[in-house]
Amino acid sequence: MRYIICFEFLGTDFFGSQKQPDKRTVQGEIEKALCTLIKDKINIIPSGRTDAKVSAEFQVAHFDVSEKIENPNNFLYKLNCILPDDVKVFELKEVSANFHAQKDAKYKHYRYIIQNNRVASVFCNNCNLFYPYVDLNIERLNQALSYLIGHHDFSAFKSVCDNPYNDCNIFYAHAKQEIIKRQKFIFIDIIGNRFLYNMIRTIVGQLLLIERNNLNPSVMDEVLKSKDRAKAANVVDACGLVLKYVGYDNVENYIQKINSQKEGK
Repeated sequence: MRYIICFEFLGTDFFGSQKQPDKRTVQGEIEKALCTLIKDKINIIPSGRTDAKVSAEFQVAHFDVSEKIENPNNFLYKLNCILPDDVKVFELKEVSANFHAQKDAKYKHYRYIIQNNRVASVFCNNCNLFYPYVDLNIERLNQALSYLIGHHDFSAFKSVCDNPYNDCNIFYAHAKQEIIKRQKFIFIDIIGNRFLYNMIRTIVGQLLLIERNNLNPSVMDEVLKSKDRAKAANVVDACGLVLKYVGYDNVENYIQKINSQKEGK
């Protein structure tokens, strides 16, 4: 029997999501809890992996068991009693045997959160980047982000890794500002079919470089077209990055839903 779990986690105290020897990881904690309940060795296959300090509001993984889980609600309750406070499973359901959490995913939605004030708030947690240096301009940010939409080679924004495939299709890239408890937050949302290693954190670094030096937003396009990592900015801290959603449906419907929420419809 194959099941999927949807879960969230606070990445602060994890060495990433993927299981590593002698490291505390999200996958390791979930597998340990599942093995305790099922009394058998369980391996989960997530939709993808995240780096240390990256959090997730909606991550998906599948796993196989030899017998049907008779009471999913009770199982879910017991599972969350075993899991630590910084990772929780909020959905469990049976799926077809050919479903694959990674291969069947059609898009992922990431958000980078920046607290853009002169003084950091004592009420803000460490799931954002504190950036006091300049007031970020939303119009300029969105102009720079617009160059990323579409199918491109994102070599310039990829840290070194073994994967030679550098093409990604970005469906949506948008920045917005919100005032929360007197604090100005910048939310940078990017939706794509796939992402390269450190790609979003490098894109955000490029945005901040453009703003801090008052460069033309078209510099983003120049860096993208160069396909040269040396021309792009440094990677920003992982603490501000959150996996918002993993989608297995039509991405246009998802984007339409986001735009409707943005317009208050």
